[in-house]
Amino acid sequence: MAMIEFRGDAIHVDAKLIADGLGMDVSSVQARMREGKITSRYERGIDQDEGRHRLTFFTENRRLRLIVDEAGSVIQRSTISFSGKPLPTSARKSG
Repeated sequence: MAMIEFRGDAIHVDAKLIADGLGMDVSSVQARMREGKITSRYERGIDQDEGRHRLTFFTENRRLRLIVDEAGSVIQRSTISFSGKPLPTSARKSG
């Protein structure tokens, strides 16, 4: 499997990509998602961003944002860490 795949209405993201970006062990990603300790947001690009997708993953104190193309290739990756402090509400907003 590629790191990110689009299958119909579903998006499959390799847990290693999420774990690396959020600074955690890959084996804990699925459990933390089920527990609601990792949440996510998906946005599809429009106008000049047509063909791009923004995938954002949140934990208590980190945010991972991936910009990917239609093939699932990562174009841009950014991580914000708040060093043990809770992630501010503003970091969970689009943009």
